[in-house]
Amino acid sequence: MTTSSSRKGLFVTLEGGEGSGKTTQAGFAAAFLEKMGYKALVTREPGGTQLGAQIRAMVLSPDNGHLDAIAELFLYEADRAQHIARLIVPALEKGMAVVCDRFYDATVVYQGRARGLGAEKVDALHRQWFSFVRPDITLLFDLPAQVGLERAINRVQGHDPEGRFEQEALVFHEKVRQGYLDLAKDNPGRFCIIDAAKDQEAVRLDVEKALAGFLNQKPGPKPLG
Repeated sequence: MTTSSSRKGLFVTLEGGEGSGKTTQAGFAAAFLEKMGYKALVTREPGGTQLGAQIRAMVLSPDNGHLDAIAELFLYEADRAQHIARLIVPALEKGMAVVCDRFYDATVVYQGRARGLGAEKVDALHRQWFSFVRPDITLLFDLPAQVGLERAINRVQGHDPEGRFEQEALVFHEKVRQGYLDLAKDNPGRFCIIDAAKDQEAVRLDVEKALAGFLNQKPGPKPLG
């Protein structure tokens, strides 16, 4: 186990609703951190491990639209437990920069807020078991829910094997967006809001600016060369 104060690496998480472009930007963020001297690892939740990939197939499949909210929550937590133990913590202990496409903030927002299970309850669950690993910086890719949803739907043609959340009503996605904005307001020292409505190149530059600003203020050991 490692804590945010003792580990050598850097933990960057990317959050946002459907169609926000964070998955594409994760690769750009990792490339920038490599230039800054880190060895970077890009991963995602769910699906960052072999077990996680199996869980991802279950929770994102449109065929599982009947999935109970609590069952959904614990599938995500099972994925996270394996992810933290087998990938995130070992990489951080090696001094790597871990760039993760979604982490526990997504569970607080999607299951806690949008599903109505209670953001405080979901956050408490994470703190009970995984308080030793929290992001150093979280980039929130924000745009109107309807715009993001239209992007996500237009991104694929026909049946999307991971399109279960795209099938949710617009009000669900609006709750997701507001949940993220509330988290950012409550955690200004960790969150950096990125305007995801911009074009891809402009967003990439904003991501690099946010990471550079954070690294310039980051205390402790320098990245490994």
